[in-house]
Amino acid sequence: MKSILVRYAKYIRGVLSCYDRVLVSGTMVGVGYAGGMAAYLTIKGIRLFDFPKFAEEIRDEIRDNAQRVAAAAGLDIEHIRSKTFRKDDRIREILKERGEHPGLVHIFSAMENCGSFEPWHDKKTGRTSLRYKEGKCIHYYFYLIHESFGLCFLRVPTWAPFRLQFYCNGHNWLANQLKKEGIAFDQVDNTFVNIADFARAQQLADTFPVKVLHQELNRLSALYCPAVGRFSETYPEPYHWSMAQTEYATDIVFKKQNDLTALYSVLVRTAIHSVKADNVATFLGGKLHTNYQGEVGNNFNTRIEGTRIKHHMGPASLKMYDKHGIVLRIETTVNDVTFFKHHRTVVHRDNTTETKLAPMRKTIYSLDPLRDLLLAANMRYLNFLSDLVDPSAGIDKLDKLTEPTRKNNKTFRGFNLFQRKDLDLFIALAKGQWHISGFTNRVLRRHLAGVTGPQLSRILKRLHLHGFIRKVGKTYKYYLTKFGQQVLLAALKVRDLVVIPTLAGQE
Repeated sequence: MKSILVRYAKYIRGVLSCYDRVLVSGTMVGVGYAGGMAAYLTIKGIRLFDFPKFAEEIRDEIRDNAQRVAAAAGLDIEHIRSKTFRKDDRIREILKERGEHPGLVHIFSAMENCGSFEPWHDKKTGRTSLRYKEGKCIHYYFYLIHESFGLCFLRVPTWAPFRLQFYCNGHNWLANQLKKEGIAFDQVDNTFVNIADFARAQQLADTFPVKVLHQELNRLSALYCPAVGRFSETYPEPYHWSMAQTEYATDIVFKKQNDLTALYSVLVRTAIHSVKADNVATFLGGKLHTNYQGEVGNNFNTRIEGTRIKHHMGPASLKMYDKHGIVLRIETTVNDVTFFKHHRTVVHRDNTTETKLAPMRKTIYSLDPLRDLLLAANMRYLNFLSDLVDPSAGIDKLDKLTEPTRKNNKTFRGFNLFQRKDLDLFIALAKGQWHISGFTNRVLRRHLAGVTGPQLSRILKRLHLHGFIRKVGKTYKYYLTKFGQQVLLAALKVRDLVVIPTLAGQE
């Protein structure tokens, strides 16, 4: 099997993998939860039932600060009243008139939901505390063009515990790095449709500066959220920054739209039928266990920008776009990075440490190891798609699978996918987890009704002699060979997408 990148090399201008949307949450250290805020108020000699008055003072400071910032920049704060209002569209209109030089672009205000606290007295225990509650308050959106990170925004609520939200785009950051190095490029929105030096661009993309991002987050929070000043004496580093949503895109840039159009139509038609739940789990580096309670699925839609197919599993998803008709984008998105696991140092409560496989931490300093995991997910999906668009090699080898073979003067018959028993076997072998963990007689037998252990042993021997599977030395574990993967995909594709629809009168 040849990768799409190899088979279509003469049609491809370049390939780039880069962070796209990065959404960061800022939680106040020490006072971001009810117990911490209650402890802070107690230390400062403030009654817990005076918390609303305390929060109102800071609310007024944030409001006054926003008005001063707007006046200094010659801007008016625009209040959003409609739920259908699109801030991005309004910003694009402003940038057309303003230009894209660094500085504050616009400020929005909107009444939105926010978590907060309320005083509460427990009559049974006689104790007074703060407890969490849902509420609403005015939020300010400070849109700016940062010298390094490009177009960003900081969302500032006016009510405690002042949880911030920051957005930037890795493609905008990379564009600024390309400018500094004098590398020519053409960019449409968040997509590069041409770069003079794709290799150097990839090197730059792999150096996304997390420390610089941290410094700028602290600077911007102090500039636009006066609550920082209130708590900085007690907590010199007032905010903990964590990832709320992260997207990592692999863009295959084609030279001509016609070249991508022909390929993309095939990819969409086959992927929407061929990608199953266990495949999605495999793409994302995991397994689909029988006790998994989350949602797994696919969907396809047509947008103004083009068509999109999306595969999702819990807080993570894989998407494929045709961006601007010339870029094939594969993108992994994750809303909770603890979905992914990697080997890291874990600190236990007794301060002992060990290196083991553990969920990824949410801190922004996980952006570096997260890059490798998201890129791997993109490439697993790309490899799967490469099989879909090149079934010819597998089809040619179907004869080898169906014809009998001999060993030690014994004949072992081939396989027929149109027989129920052989088809059930192939469907069981198509499960995505086997590509990672392999399978044993006992495990595979769970997916084959009415097949005994000795019967399956003889079947596995036939598969082995036909070159379909390989056995790991000194174990009872088997894996599909490259030949087996090709034949399996081609056979099931021909059956599901050609033979059955034809016989059913769908073609």
